[in-house]
Amino acid sequence: MFLVSRRQKPTTILQMPTRQIASSTLWQLSSQIVMAALSILTVKFVAIGLSKELAGNYNSAYGFLQLFGILADFGLYAVGVREMARAKDRSAVLGALMIIRSVILFLSLALALVLVWLLPQWRGTPLPLSVTIAALVPLFALLAGILRTVFQVHHRMQYVFIAEVTHRLITTGLIALFIIGGVRGSVDVRILYSFLLIGGIGAFVLLIISALAAGHFEKIQWNVDRKVMKSILRQSIPFGAAFLCMALYRQLDVTMIALLRPDFEIQNAEYGFVLRMVEMGYVIPTFLLNSVLPTLSERDNRGEDTRDLLGKTLIVLLLLGTTAALFCIFWSRPLVQLLTTDAYLSTPEKFGSDTALMLMGLPVFLNGLVQYGFYVLLNRGRSKPLVIMLGLAAILSIGLNFLFISSHGYIGATITSNIIHLLLAVTLMIAAQRTMPAKLPMQSLIKILLFACVLGTGLWQAAPFLQSEIPTVMGLIAATIGMGMVMFIFRIHTIFLSREILKEKLI
Repeated sequence: MFLVSRRQKPTTILQMPTRQIASSTLWQLSSQIVMAALSILTVKFVAIGLSKELAGNYNSAYGFLQLFGILADFGLYAVGVREMARAKDRSAVLGALMIIRSVILFLSLALALVLVWLLPQWRGTPLPLSVTIAALVPLFALLAGILRTVFQVHHRMQYVFIAEVTHRLITTGLIALFIIGGVRGSVDVRILYSFLLIGGIGAFVLLIISALAAGHFEKIQWNVDRKVMKSILRQSIPFGAAFLCMALYRQLDVTMIALLRPDFEIQNAEYGFVLRMVEMGYVIPTFLLNSVLPTLSERDNRGEDTRDLLGKTLIVLLLLGTTAALFCIFWSRPLVQLLTTDAYLSTPEKFGSDTALMLMGLPVFLNGLVQYGFYVLLNRGRSKPLVIMLGLAAILSIGLNFLFISSHGYIGATITSNIIHLLLAVTLMIAAQRTMPAKLPMQSLIKILLFACVLGTGLWQAAPFLQSEIPTVMGLIAATIGMGMVMFIFRIHTIFLSREILKEKLI
């Protein structure tokens, strides 16, 4: 298709995957940045529009469904991306994935609805009907998610950006109409149900846009080829078990609060909004690793050296995790005030959402390392050690949450999260390095450490001046500009350029 010299050919081959990964990741990051901004508005509107009790039901409904949503995912997305990247007939794999996802999704959500209506603790509360309405979100979102594999392997994540941002715009915009109409601290359950239904409408739009766009790249049709389905299930079941264990230690605490605490509505009102904020920090490493996985899998299958690729991926995760953790720790109070209301802040008499956010700083940082280890083992098909480690973490998490939540509420849940993430980060990183070693230059680690010191000092010094929403927004803008300047001064961007690309620029 084009002519290159022998000197240029290796550079071109190495540049293309790097550019594709960068483009795919940037589109996903852009999507998450816009969605994070819209989520901030949504969280703010829900906190303003509903009383604390109804806000607790809102958060409890989504927290309860998260567990079953991850069960419904069953590891299919990560396995699907890998199999789509390797397959000669991608449409056949996609068709099989659609059938498997639909069946598992139906069974998972059916189980969720049966449990929520039968558990005696929640009878007479708005929670059962709240969960029933909110179930529309994982129903449509997970069906759209399996189509996302098409955009992932074709490196066309701009379509995901369009679908997700449109989804969030609809959800935020419709809830905003209630706030504009004067809804404040409502105790009317119809407002709660309306907010939940709006989420389902937005997720339905996400599915429609995803299906229309995916049809341009792959033929979308059911595929009942048993051989293909068995192959996918055989690979996904172990990782589905691993994802379920991950859900148990990350999402079960909200449900355990609802089961163990008579004041669960207030507890989950304050803790649920914190988890919505933390989830933004959790999800970005996932998108980065999803972008890297197809290229990693292809290179590994060809027997190529992946140490540089894994090293750069790990450096990006350290940079993202450090940044998110420092904001959680030093700006917890202004961020909670910005995203909710003063009613959710700590006082001398009690802990508030800001204390929980500060305590979640370390898990936000460690999550990137946990996810990295997970994906490295996934790429090599090392399901047994992965399931064992995550299974033990889930069991320990349930036991610690049972002890700590009963006496300390959601503060106990944050303590458990710190313990579990620390143990998992250490064990999974050791396993990942033994399975597929990553090359981590000391100079790059020093740059990240210097960046963290400067950013942490700046956030700590600025925190006392952020006493209301406007100064906090201005502080976030200033911090973003400042981070860019610090990264340029320390030349952190050069960490992600391969030697071949640097040579090409010099030539």
